[in-house]
Amino acid sequence: MAGDNIGRRPVLGLGAALGLAMPALAQQAPAGRPVTLVVPFPPGGSTDVMARLLAERMAPALGQPVLVENRPGAATAIGAEAVARAAPDGYTVLVNSGTTLTINPLVLRHLPYKVEDFAPVSLLSILPFAFLVQNRLPATIPEFVALAKAKPGQLNYGSNGPSSFNNIAAVLVSEALGIRMQDVTYRGDAAQLNDFVAGTLDLLVVGGSSAIQPHRNGQGRIIGWTGDRRMPFLPEIPTFAEFAPGTVAQTYFGLAAPARTPRPAIERLSRAAAQALQDPALRDRLLAEGQFAIGSSPEEYAAFLRQEADRWRPVLQRMNLQLD
Repeated sequence: MAGDNIGRRPVLGLGAALGLAMPALAQQAPAGRPVTLVVPFPPGGSTDVMARLLAERMAPALGQPVLVENRPGAATAIGAEAVARAAPDGYTVLVNSGTTLTINPLVLRHLPYKVEDFAPVSLLSILPFAFLVQNRLPATIPEFVALAKAKPGQLNYGSNGPSSFNNIAAVLVSEALGIRMQDVTYRGDAAQLNDFVAGTLDLLVVGGSSAIQPHRNGQGRIIGWTGDRRMPFLPEIPTFAEFAPGTVAQTYFGLAAPARTPRPAIERLSRAAAQALQDPALRDRLLAEGQFAIGSSPEEYAAFLRQEADRWRPVLQRMNLQLD
């Protein structure tokens, strides 16, 4: 179908120009057959940026074109289901977020895929969220908490729905700080940002450039990060964990292939991703997008997924978050 090609873009040239070819990997692939990275989000967001940067550098390592295909919708379930049902041959790979393989399986009753439908390939990056507040609001975490306590439930923030990672992060931080805010649901970061700039929303809980650019443009102020460390390019902004120890809520991005993909194909993809993530230019670009580059073996990623499920299961049960 024509619609299946929407969002695809070959990304071979830049990586080759950077001289990152890996002959041992390249010799194992049929010449010219592309690998497709399926992104279950629209173009332009943090996941899409990650996928295209990665694909540019994986292509020369693999010795074949790497395409990025956007298949958004249904809280990432459309793209994830497409990969789960794809041929397990190593040529269709999911660029998953924490929503896809951690949150959705824990809260959605009728999810069209299971975690077991995928073979972990590599943990790519970690992305904390920022609290971006209006300039009229206090600029420090203690002052913001004091205002929120004085106006319980009156401050509002945008999220991508009850089960979205940014909403869960907002609830976790609010609980830790002893405040209560009102969630306003949107479809994607762009609509939230528009209303925030218009003054309709008091704050955003978002990651990447959705927070960094408005902060730098003077359209709002980041008062804190939900990660376990400060951002090197904004070292003056603290984490919420510095005020409420253990308050860490960050999503992640990874690669996962269909279950039953042959082990050599999984290892080949994992090595190519790890090689790509060692590129200083890629790491710097991801950091500018608010992401910390990682890279891992399939076994390390599988263990990470189990740990994330164990960590978030009691939190989501406490939130009584169970959706159809």
